[in-house]
Amino acid sequence: MKNDETILQLIDVQKHFPIKSGILQKTAGYVKAVDGINLTVKKGETIGIVGESGCGKSTAGRTIIRLYEPTGGKILFDGQDISHLPESELRKTVRKNIQMVFQDPFASLNPRKTLGSIIKEPMNTHNLYRGKERTEKVEELLEKVGLNASFINRYPHEFSGGQRQRIGIARAIALNPQMVIADEAVSALDVSIQAQIINLLEDLQDEFNLTYMFISHDLSVVRHISDRVGVMYLGKMMELADKNSLYSEPLHPYTQALLSAVPVPRKAGMARRERIVLKGELPSPANPPQGCVFHTRCPAATSACREAVPQFKEVKKNHFVACHLY
Repeated sequence: MKNDETILQLIDVQKHFPIKSGILQKTAGYVKAVDGINLTVKKGETIGIVGESGCGKSTAGRTIIRLYEPTGGKILFDGQDISHLPESELRKTVRKNIQMVFQDPFASLNPRKTLGSIIKEPMNTHNLYRGKERTEKVEELLEKVGLNASFINRYPHEFSGGQRQRIGIARAIALNPQMVIADEAVSALDVSIQAQIINLLEDLQDEFNLTYMFISHDLSVVRHISDRVGVMYLGKMMELADKNSLYSEPLHPYTQALLSAVPVPRKAGMARRERIVLKGELPSPANPPQGCVFHTRCPAATSACREAVPQFKEVKKNHFVACHLY
């Protein structure tokens, strides 16, 4: 159940990857994958993060759980600054409480290990349960994600993509975490299987009081599962609002263009929704435009957009946008 207590706060978080060149591999520049995002997540809510491929949404998720070291800014989890905690401290205080479900259910599971070994691994690392109790816990988790407990000694190659993703989810909740980051968790699955996995995630959220960050490029899926939605473009957060406000009244020109591309069934007599086609190519994150990073493709760009970076500010109640139009 969602409440007003903050579980995660991002303050100007950045992740820049160095570009090496020459024989001496000197740093010639940086890919600004995440370039100063601010976000607050409440306990028990599901926040969706959307955007085009290459916008930095997956990098943001991996930086939050410290698979990538942040270049700048602060990551506060449950009030604690985890931005630069050493691995020993991370394991004690954070690793158990933030887990991740990865995009590719074929690559994220070790093919040489049985389901039992895969799901027991986080329990081994954190010394949870013992002997028979640990095996019983694995069987219980398999049942919770819709798999037969008798599968415990089988290998990942014996399962379909949807079943493998269920295994990944079982591994993610094995430590009873507070938060799960789902990085494109259903994008590799058939549509019918996507619906089953989404329903499973919602059921587990209710049962374990989980907080989700759901990263996806599929706007329809994000609308279904999320409480609030953030829209990213070229490493920056463009807009953030509750899903009803964002989908019914998008403020940023980029969000408007994204939503105009979503197919919507049209009833008889209804006017056809205008499609907004963005011109030009997505700029390189290694050399982002000056001012607003979206101004090179924005149909409403002004001279101010080319000169100054817009502030990410609240323009309506709980509706944030980074745009000079507001």
